Amino acid sequence: MSPWFRTFAPRPAAALRLICFPHAGGAASAYRGWAELLPPSIEVTAVQYPGRQDRIMVDPPADMDTLVRGITAEIGPLLDRPVAFFGHSMGGTVGYEVARALPRELRPALVHFFPSARKAPHDCAPLAPEYRGDEGILRYVAGLGGNAGLLVAHEELRELALYVLRADFHLIDTYAHRPGAPLACPVTAVTGSYDAACTSADAAAWATYTTGAFDRRELPGGHFYLESAPEELMALLADTLLPVTASAAR
Repeated sequence: MSPWFRTFAPRPAAALRLICFPHAGGAASAYRGWAELLPPSIEVTAVQYPGRQDRIMVDPPADMDTLVRGITAEIGPLLDRPVAFFGHSMGGTVGYEVARALPRELRPALVHFFPSARKAPHDCAPLAPEYRGDEGILRYVAGLGGNAGLLVAHEELRELALYVLRADFHLIDTYAHRPGAPLACPVTAVTGSYDAACTSADAAAWATYTTGAFDRRELPGGHFYLESAPEELMALLADTLLPVTASAAR
């Protein structure tokens, strides 16, 4: 398989593939346990960005366009069946831009997009000045909570985490949405109930980015609600995607 993707529990007979895009500072391993919580008709594949874990020796991408081009160039073989994209935080922007960049002949394979804890592209903005520099990055990440906050609090892992976070925050700071045609697939924007970084009202702005159906869902938790409420999220994903898998199986 391409170095860009990890499938921790291969399901060759699955009717649908869920492709997951990690948050800033995150890696494919964030989605390692998802397959166990989803029906066997869904296979989970996670994107492994350069510069982390087993790709630590690969330079992080210089900007969002570079990252998107790298993923898009390798994703074709994964679109041999219906797929859904799930992108958390920064990964919501990455997933959206990859969806836009798919070659025209591959776009019908994308049957659903889940931006998670991420503002709509036109609302994305650079981090505030107080979060510049290493100390600012650490304060920002710690404030989001979840496992990411624990990681940067660990002295021995902090510098390794900062190496990735510096690169990812540069992608966020330099990202500028370019208007274009909306997606054709349904979109479900998901937020945590007390996430100040992306509220339910923020998520509503994703409605203009698709010509398909739009839904907005709120689950209990903060920015990393997917760590504190995994069962609720897996139920939402399964309920949304199982009708697609049933149609694909016919």
